[in-house]
Amino acid sequence: MSAQRWRLQVVHRTRFAYDGPVRSSYNEARLTPENSGRQTTLRSRVEIEPAATAYPYRDYWGTTVTAFDLHVPHSELVVTGTSIVEAGPEPAVHRVLGWPELGGRDVRDRFGELLTATRLTAMDDPVVRAARAEVGRADPHEAGAIVCRFVRDHMDYLSGATNVKTNAMQAWTTGKGVCQDISHVTVGLLRALGLPARYVSGYLHPKPGAAIGEAVTGESHAWVEWWDGGWTGFDPTNSVEVGPRHVTLGRGRDYGDVPPFKGLFSGPTSEGHSVTVEVTRLA
Repeated sequence: MSAQRWRLQVVHRTRFAYDGPVRSSYNEARLTPENSGRQTTLRSRVEIEPAATAYPYRDYWGTTVTAFDLHVPHSELVVTGTSIVEAGPEPAVHRVLGWPELGGRDVRDRFGELLTATRLTAMDDPVVRAARAEVGRADPHEAGAIVCRFVRDHMDYLSGATNVKTNAMQAWTTGKGVCQDISHVTVGLLRALGLPARYVSGYLHPKPGAAIGEAVTGESHAWVEWWDGGWTGFDPTNSVEVGPRHVTLGRGRDYGDVPPFKGLFSGPTSEGHSVTVEVTRLA
């Protein structure tokens, strides 16, 4: 195995507790890592307690979804995704298009959904102008990385400062947020400058020098990709290129397209839920 590729095991467990028996629930889990030129999923399974029949499918954006419903009374629901993945750096550099080509009709038609602002990614004009000034005369490939660093220079990572409904301008105005917020701001600015951009959901091993076999506490993570003739991934929260420590689950316009778990239930109110992620470098 190349020294630049890591083999990682990820265990992502979500536990829901209810005030009493829930009669039925309908759920979707996005916990299966993708296969791509950068990443190979060697093994992946989703376990559900209480047991339920699962129906996997690929959604509009290409993410693997495990759909299931329960129609037996249950006061707790536990969903565990366990995967083993080999991940590495991005593939070789592609031919970078110029700004006139990116502004052409073919690109606008092909990537219209990834050039359009969403409720979570829309950015106000003064911020867009500041990002454009920062980019200057850089080509589109260089511009993507400049925007990522521009955002990180203006935002501090702070857990609890926002929630899943916080939009990009709200996070930018406060200057604080988590990876989801930093990625939403970055995606919004990339699109405003004319670069097709998408939000990426996955995991990050938190230790660059991780020992083999050491299990560490991780979290769901988010980063961005932009298209300038080919896709380039960058982690604006950590100001690093996407590499062997990143495990990709899925992509979309924003977080709303790729939540790790969502569902509906019929019954008493929920007491809340807990999420744990454990990441182990295997090789």
